Amino acid sequence: MKDRTASDIMTHPVVTLAPEARLTDAIKLLLRHHISGMPVVDAAGRLVGLLSEHDVLNFALSGDADDTAVSEAMTRDVVGFPPETPIPALVECFTERRIRRAPIVAEGRVVGIVSRRDILREMMFLYARY
Repeated sequence: MKDRTASDIMTHPVVTLAPEARLTDAIKLLLRHHISGMPVVDAAGRLVGLLSEHDVLNFALSGDADDTAVSEAMTRDVVGFPPETPIPALVECFTERRIRRAPIVAEGRVVGIVSRRDILREMMFLYARY
């Protein structure tokens, strides 16, 4: 696992949202793709935030999901990594910051995403050799 990088295990293409999308659009995408969060990107594909199920749930009882823009609910302080990031560096950040997913960014654009599950799959691959 030490020699493998984010680009080796990332999911791509990535399901993304525009900041002006409605939360109801986000809910549909989360359910359709069986994911728990996704990057929010501008028209040029640049990372501007991340929207998770947790972010959406904060608006669940307000009844305003169809009138709420993703930009109002998303997390703006997002940790992104270049594709060449070693997996151990991802694991360290995930555990220290207690994050579940991280966008992979190249030349300012989101090119993939790595989740805890991607890392677990890599671990299973590694340990299946024993």
